[in-house]
Amino acid sequence: MTTIAAVRKDGRTAIAGDGQVTMGEKVISKGNAQKVRRIFGGKVVIGFAGGVADAFTLQDWFEKKLEVHAGNLRRAAVALAQDWRKDPTLQKLEALMIVMDEHDLLMVSGNGEVLEPDEDVVAIGSGGNYAQAAAMAMIRHTDLDAKQIAKEAVDIAGSIDIFTNHNIIVESFD
Repeated sequence: MTTIAAVRKDGRTAIAGDGQVTMGEKVISKGNAQKVRRIFGGKVVIGFAGGVADAFTLQDWFEKKLEVHAGNLRRAAVALAQDWRKDPTLQKLEALMIVMDEHDLLMVSGNGEVLEPDEDVVAIGSGGNYAQAAAMAMIRHTDLDAKQIAKEAVDIAGSIDIFTNHNIIVESFD
């Protein structure tokens, strides 16, 4: 698995993800995978947890939805979730995505869910709960910015979750 955490603070949004890819529960096959990336001409950032091939398939579908909906992140996310839930091919995909642009921060799942976080933090993956708790605490009790919080949250998760490493990629909208 992995850990992806996204944070919005003071009008700025950032997302961070580790680089570990595991084969089953015993083998680390790669330590520097890029699970956070800019798409749609750099206007949208996605982070994914789950099967790598599944995540790339979802990225392709999501980019097509962004094109159809003229870059409207919310509409594209809802359209993807609807297809993901209904399409027999997509239903088999095992992944979660966090998608964000300058205005919106959303989590998209194969259950047809498109969720906007209540506390401006969303995290997914095997270390997601650890990263989310760490990020919420940092938002409430530190002066760190969104980018620092997202990175530190994933780093903390990497110290707890064996499926998360400390090779962290961060993307942000400043």
